[in-house]
Amino acid sequence: MRTGIGIDSHRFEAGRRLVLGGVEVPYELGLAGHSDADVLTHAIVDALLGAAGLGDIGRHFPDTDEAWRDADSMDLLREVVARVVEAGFAVEHVDATVMLERPKLAPHLDAIQASLAAVLGSVNVKATTGEGMGFVGRGEGAAALAVATIAPR
Repeated sequence: MRTGIGIDSHRFEAGRRLVLGGVEVPYELGLAGHSDADVLTHAIVDALLGAAGLGDIGRHFPDTDEAWRDADSMDLLREVVARVVEAGFAVEHVDATVMLERPKLAPHLDAIQASLAAVLGSVNVKATTGEGMGFVGRGEGAAALAVATIAPR
């Protein structure tokens, strides 16, 4: 078994969609980024790449490459899962936490988890706030942390 950790953060920006785990969450702000800025999926991608020893999201999908502008992060996740399998591993489980003050994610967690499970299989998604502290607590952006466990096939 191998384990990888992924972390990502993005600031809020007007005129953008808020996408988490491939699900659009209704909110007046979205996350800024080169792709769809799905902070949760990006953290999972990095956790999987780390577990497989394949580098990080920036190596595979650089924000300097126009091919990835406005990319659907779920497409990136599907590609990374394929690369993990090509490297001789199977995804066993992913555990992830989204950190943001608003909007509240409880009404959306089942849909987010189902979206990710369609690609990953076994996944658990949680949400927390910053308790008013730091950039998350001040409502300036969102962050996510993920742990991925893979095993040789």
